[in-house]
Amino acid sequence: MAICETECGNALCASGKKNILKVLVKDPSGYGDASEYSVFLPIEDAAALFGDWDGFVKRNKIKDDICTIYTDRLKDKDDREIVERSAGRTYTGWVDLSKVDERTKKELISASAPEDMQTEWDMLSFDDMNRTCAECILSWDKGRGCIGSFGPDNGTLPDIAGRYGCVITASIPDGVSAKRRYTSGDAKALMKEIPILRDALAKEGKQAVRRYSGPVDRLEAVAGISIKEGCGFRFF
Repeated sequence: MAICETECGNALCASGKKNILKVLVKDPSGYGDASEYSVFLPIEDAAALFGDWDGFVKRNKIKDDICTIYTDRLKDKDDREIVERSAGRTYTGWVDLSKVDERTKKELISASAPEDMQTEWDMLSFDDMNRTCAECILSWDKGRGCIGSFGPDNGTLPDIAGRYGCVITASIPDGVSAKRRYTSGDAKALMKEIPILRDALAKEGKQAVRRYSGPVDRLEAVAGISIKEGCGFRFF
């Protein structure tokens, strides 16, 4: 489950996730310098360029199982320049939006699926992402971020919720199937269900308490953020 973080004014990642840097297109040939490409050379051809191949391998930390040399991965600048003079080029399919006009940029973004975009956030290292999430006040999952586990797929918490009149919690399986976006209004209803759910778990027995107290705590955390930020949330 997750909050809709880009709707939150206090989300530290929001601006980065909204800033789209690149899009993936089927035919990048018409975008000039904005079309990114890889510069590469088969390893046998690269070996022919250097008398001291062992030195080349050590300088550039080349692994034994590499079959192709990509110049952007070479550590040594001089080696990179030598390889580039003989290397081939192939489009990656990515178009750099900073190198196209505003109209083309809007057209490319409009025509691209979310999975075919790279944002400023995507460019961060995992360490930087984790550090940002740990510092964000919306990181409801104990500082690990705003996406976390609701519970096991075969869990019966929604069934328990249904028996005790907790409509929002009971709707979660259908919400997953329908890719429903829950609103901050739903969050207010969910927050009213939390004490009912805790009481229901106590009535259902110790096993229910052990298994589902954590998910109920997480539901409460998500609902609290949704209410405070006026953002949606979802389950998947």
